[in-house]
Amino acid sequence: MKEKILQLLEEADGFVSGQQLCEALGVSRTAVWKAISALRADGYEIEAVTNRGYRLRAIENADVFNGVEIERRLRTKWVGRPLFCAKETGSTNNDIQKLSDEGYGNGTLCVSEKQTAGKGRRGRTWISPSGGNVYMSILLKPSINPDRAPMTTLIMALAVFRTLEKQSAPAGVRFGIKWPNDGVVSVDGGKTYKKIVGILTEMRLEEREIKDITIGTGLNINISTVPPEVRDTAATIADALGRPLCRAALVADIWNCFEEDYEKFLTAGSLKPLKADYERGLVNAGRRVRVLDPRGEYEGTALGISDTGELLVRTADDKIIPVSSGEISVRGVMGYV
Repeated sequence: MKEKILQLLEEADGFVSGQQLCEALGVSRTAVWKAISALRADGYEIEAVTNRGYRLRAIENADVFNGVEIERRLRTKWVGRPLFCAKETGSTNNDIQKLSDEGYGNGTLCVSEKQTAGKGRRGRTWISPSGGNVYMSILLKPSINPDRAPMTTLIMALAVFRTLEKQSAPAGVRFGIKWPNDGVVSVDGGKTYKKIVGILTEMRLEEREIKDITIGTGLNINISTVPPEVRDTAATIADALGRPLCRAALVADIWNCFEEDYEKFLTAGSLKPLKADYERGLVNAGRRVRVLDPRGEYEGTALGISDTGELLVRTADDKIIPVSSGEISVRGVMGYV
């Protein structure tokens, strides 16, 4: 009902009377009024004038966030086909795994504005407030060896970076990737960075083969304040740019980029065709880092990544060590990056 009314309002040149909507849809005026109210709750600005009807105000620059607005901007063949969009959920990763168990296929996408049970790395809770953020997870069912699965996390980070670098930003604002999968932003020309995007990838196996891969991504976009417990290391995209964003457009473009890059990865069997783009956003490159390996910490200089996504670190004795993600973390010697 809402989608049909929205389509009629978008196609109209001016006002559409309530009677016209009733006749077109075969419903009562009360049903039309309820649908209009629901569209307004979704963020659409709909003007109502007695004896003239309803008119939809321009929405191109408004932050109207729902499945319809995301789908209309998707240029993908299979990503987001189908798309599930909710105001609130427990965890989009859990939602995807449930859908996978129910038989949904490759490319299924879940998006929400709030999570009540968001998940972070190593069992941590991911803080997921409402009011301008986005949380989303995709279902992948690739025919690849399980040891290749971690590379999908870097592909997700690259898609976010490619999308953010297209934004018109003030001088000194730089977006980037903290290896392997954090999206970060600097407002001081790259001296210091704060986290704006977190990514969690979960793989499930059946008889040593991949059953599914779930990539969950949380983005700090338009929220007015960062929770105090993460304020020292986290920021929002809107604060960095000095303006709010249309979240539906941002989300759609991320998945447009992801599909393009993921298909290159499947064809090559590695990150080789994506390596240059990823390293262009890699803020660790050229910086001193501390590798938090359970077998023993060490320091070195990050150089770039290998074709399979390891961070290449040059140690003091001039050895180049490939660092794999997983149980190993990398931190900047003087801070977060």
